[in-house]
Amino acid sequence: MSSIEKNIAGKKVTAKKGLKIGIVRSGYNADIVQALYDSCIKTLLNSGVAEKNIITASVPGAFEIPFACQKMALNKAFHAIITLGAIIQGDTPHFDYIASSCAQGIIDVSLKTNVPIIFGVLTTNNLAQAKARIDKGTEAALTAIEMTNLNV
Repeated sequence: MSSIEKNIAGKKVTAKKGLKIGIVRSGYNADIVQALYDSCIKTLLNSGVAEKNIITASVPGAFEIPFACQKMALNKAFHAIITLGAIIQGDTPHFDYIASSCAQGIIDVSLKTNVPIIFGVLTTNNLAQAKARIDKGTEAALTAIEMTNLNV
């Protein structure tokens, strides 16, 4: 277990009984997203989330992630939603449009529905940077649990 997995912000993260987590994952850059997904699932299970309480939706690319999050959030079946994707810089401004739209869409849905939606979408300059950030799946899982434990 990594130090990230042991705690977040200096605290051990444990899921409340019955916690239901939605995951929206992009099909684009599939190898990177699969590694993010594997680390996310492992962390959720190790933190006490029951496998039956983790539901995954797959979408073609990062641009479609906010729509799937909205569908999940509106059905009110999830305590938190985790997004997983990888947007890697290319030679055109396409990267900027997709990354910005994805991030803005996710926060808009979260604030509109009052469901914590965790940004586990990598936005990197190249494939090597994306591979170096595979632990983001673990971080996203821990953040989701932490946000469902938020006492305000």
